[in-house]
Amino acid sequence: MQSMRDNNKLNASPVFTTISYTLVGLIALICLIPFIVLVAGSFSSETSVLRDGYWFWPRELSLDAYQFIFRYPGDVLQAYKVSLIITVVGTAVSLFISSMTAYVLCRKELKYRNGLTFFLFFTTLFSGGLAPFYIWISKNLHMQNTYLVLILAPMFNVMYILILRAFIQGSVPEPLIESAKIDGAGDLRIFLQMVLPLTKPALASIGVFTALAYWNDWWTAMMFTSKESLVPLQYLLYKMLSSINLTGAMAQHIQAADQPKETFKLAMTVIATGPVVLVFPFVQRYFVSGITIGAVKG
Repeated sequence: MQSMRDNNKLNASPVFTTISYTLVGLIALICLIPFIVLVAGSFSSETSVLRDGYWFWPRELSLDAYQFIFRYPGDVLQAYKVSLIITVVGTAVSLFISSMTAYVLCRKELKYRNGLTFFLFFTTLFSGGLAPFYIWISKNLHMQNTYLVLILAPMFNVMYILILRAFIQGSVPEPLIESAKIDGAGDLRIFLQMVLPLTKPALASIGVFTALAYWNDWWTAMMFTSKESLVPLQYLLYKMLSSINLTGAMAQHIQAADQPKETFKLAMTVIATGPVVLVFPFVQRYFVSGITIGAVKG
């Protein structure tokens, strides 16, 4: 009877594999279609988009939207540079400090660790508000118009710390840490040489979300920077879009098709998401293993 069941499973396996790949392929195609329409619309003329809507290829090929964005290529390249710096440095610092905090909070010998965890979690439920935050950053810490404010202000996410804490508790064996301490290793060495390598899947998963948060952050730059050399890409595109909307509102005699409003939004999205699309395949395997870890025990 057992052999018959095994044979049935083997016979059904190719069919199941075919159906699974077909369904996954269809889902991937459905997810890819909006991006194809996005790219095609960004290379379309404003008139064709307003007249005929969006389609899978440009009805009237035009580079007006990209020409408008790259009117001042030096500003765009500088904005790309700022975004890359704050994304790379901010993600690395955020992951290091968050994982270190998570490791400390999961140590049983730490007094009041549950109280400290609740204190961190409490900040996700209640905050002091925008005004105290702005005053603290600008008046007390004096971090306006610096890279520090772009890196430190959005650095912490308490939920990521709690996720890492749970991951370390379930993935790093306690006897392994105890044996390292018996051999004379300190907490910092244990964290750097044992905990960090074992939490690589979780760090990769959280690192993707952290990098996306840094890359898409324009609010911090709008609040705390006034130097053009510190404007990230997202804030620069936001200012361009605001300029187009303001010009259209003030100059009513100018036709809507004379300014690339809709195609500008599409081109802006393509430029902003391009680096993310290029980087994601390199971290995909860590990302998948990180989000599936713990789903199956044993």
